[in-house]
Amino acid sequence: ATGLLFVSALATAVEAPKVFDNQYKAKLYGFNITVTNRLTKSADNQYDLLFKFDSMIGTITETSHMQWDPVKQTIKPLHYLYKRRGLGKDRDADLSFDWDKQTVINKVQQTNWQMDITQRVQDKLSYQIQLQQDLLSGQKNFSYQIADGGHLKEYKFVTLGEEVLDTPLGKVNTVKVKRSRDNDKRVTYAWLAKDWNYLLVRLQQEEKGSTYTIYIHKASMDGKAIEKF
Repeated sequence: ATGLLFVSALATAVEAPKVFDNQYKAKLYGFNITVTNRLTKSADNQYDLLFKFDSMIGTITETSHMQWDPVKQTIKPLHYLYKRRGLGKDRDADLSFDWDKQTVINKVQQTNWQMDITQRVQDKLSYQIQLQQDLLSGQKNFSYQIADGGHLKEYKFVTLGEEVLDTPLGKVNTVKVKRSRDNDKRVTYAWLAKDWNYLLVRLQQEEKGSTYTIYIHKASMDGKAIEKF
């Protein structure tokens, strides 16, 4: 029986995250936007995730330094940075996670405060990698506690089904995931490539009758360019 348990545990175990470097295109208020989403390995079981929104009207740069726990199959955020330049008011945020003390230090617009965190807390970027890993392990519905603005916010996701998308890199089988928010008029959908480690292919946000969508334009995984899906 122990042998069977061991085999079933192996069946659901997932590999460490695969590094990727993707570029997306979008239009917002008539301006062309380029979005870069890149995961790099910085040390043993440590990764850096970048999400950068670049346009003539301004930039938003988010980075998350995180650690992969191969035993618990979980991502732990260590340090999150947010910088917005243009696009209205400039804004900076800096979150440092101390897992021994189970606290996070928030520095936002020159103000510091501290809050308690639970074991599975994510930052506003690291949950994306945890979501990929949870999909790989066969999960369908997800809920994450996110350290955001001095509060823990719950991000809930539900898998809606599969869809084949046409992209500049060819047709790709995707899983469509919806982020559901209670009492919020904003809805977010993500399409993740099923045969490519649940790589983000398309992201769409709907709010107050307007829709904003980013589409994949270039992609690479494990250091190799994806010429065609």
